[in-house]
Amino acid sequence: MARDCGGRARSHDSPHGLLDNGQHILIGAYRESLRLMRLVGVDIDRALLRSPLNLRYPDGAGLALPAGSPSVAFALGVLGTQGWSLQDRVALLVTALKWRLRGFVCPSDQTVTDLCHDLPPAIVRELVEPLCAAALNTPMRLASGQVFLRVLRDALFGGPGSADLLLPRVGLSELFAQPATQWLQDHGVAVHHGQRIAALDHTASGWCVDGALFDAVVLSTTAREAARLTELINPVWSATARGLDHQPIITVWLSEPSLTLGRPMVAMRSDRGEPAQFGFELSALGGAAGMFTFVVSDAARWIELGIDFTLAALLQQVRRAFVGKFADDGCVRHVHIERRATFNCQAGLRRPPARIAAGLVAAADYVDGPYPATLEGAVQSGQQAVAIAIALPSCAPPDLPVISMPARR
Repeated sequence: MARDCGGRARSHDSPHGLLDNGQHILIGAYRESLRLMRLVGVDIDRALLRSPLNLRYPDGAGLALPAGSPSVAFALGVLGTQGWSLQDRVALLVTALKWRLRGFVCPSDQTVTDLCHDLPPAIVRELVEPLCAAALNTPMRLASGQVFLRVLRDALFGGPGSADLLLPRVGLSELFAQPATQWLQDHGVAVHHGQRIAALDHTASGWCVDGALFDAVVLSTTAREAARLTELINPVWSATARGLDHQPIITVWLSEPSLTLGRPMVAMRSDRGEPAQFGFELSALGGAAGMFTFVVSDAARWIELGIDFTLAALLQQVRRAFVGKFADDGCVRHVHIERRATFNCQAGLRRPPARIAAGLVAAADYVDGPYPATLEGAVQSGQQAVAIAIALPSCAPPDLPVISMPARR
């Protein structure tokens, strides 16, 4: 439906130039996303800044991992963390070892709060809460413990570099949407923009999309649109998609020419009075000097309180964290609110499956899978949909590249 490809990971025009619709983060464990970027010609080393995981706060406290094997780096990083007692650090390592020995599996109805009930309050407040907000965009008391464990497993025990932070040094559209669109067109695919599908019907000859006939259809839309199009085809699937709740994310651009963070990303202490969980120095990522973004995940409460209230709270937060900086209220340059940024990744959540009907499959980050609403989850869902679609006898053209599916558990 949009005029440009990219969905919720694209750049858009603003009074301050081309800005992304939010500050996206990748990690080294997103191997299928990275492989797809390379496939369409993205220079990963130029487009992404790779560094070991660093979740330190402006005062230097917090977890930072050294380079090397993720599991060893995690142990060394925890033991070297400032601001946590030795008892706290040992408790975290013991709990992480228990999770690993259990295969990073827990009951489907267990929340992240349940999962972490033995962890010291400082660990929960300064590590688990920001990680849960960044990965699942869902409050800990509701968030799926199983999905949280899957993300930790792939990041911390997924091989060398899996826990690395990968921060975009180019606009999100340049990072993937534009080269992917060009790749499709170079391979003879017609890409249409600004067109909303009105009707999707099944006939004896295949699937009819607004009068055009196809052997198979991959439905890759928002949950709301997918529910509308499938209401008569598969009412149960439609109701499941329509029943998903969503969480907003707020991104705020601030200007402070005299500030430098010393690294591209810092964690921010967030509570009921301080909204942001992370801040980014855009000059370290190829952006303008003196420009910063601050991200408010799990932002439903702040949306209810109003954007003016939220901005005032955020400015107080950054002024406390960076004493003497952001003194002028005019430092706010732009605000982007993604009201349906991710589905609410709750414990025990029932997500719609990939198969809707014969020859009709869904691909989206909300489709049933091991990941929360992330770029990697969307990519793996797309791969799964393609694998199902080309398995039909009439849908396996030999002259197009086929993306192999990773093993799914």
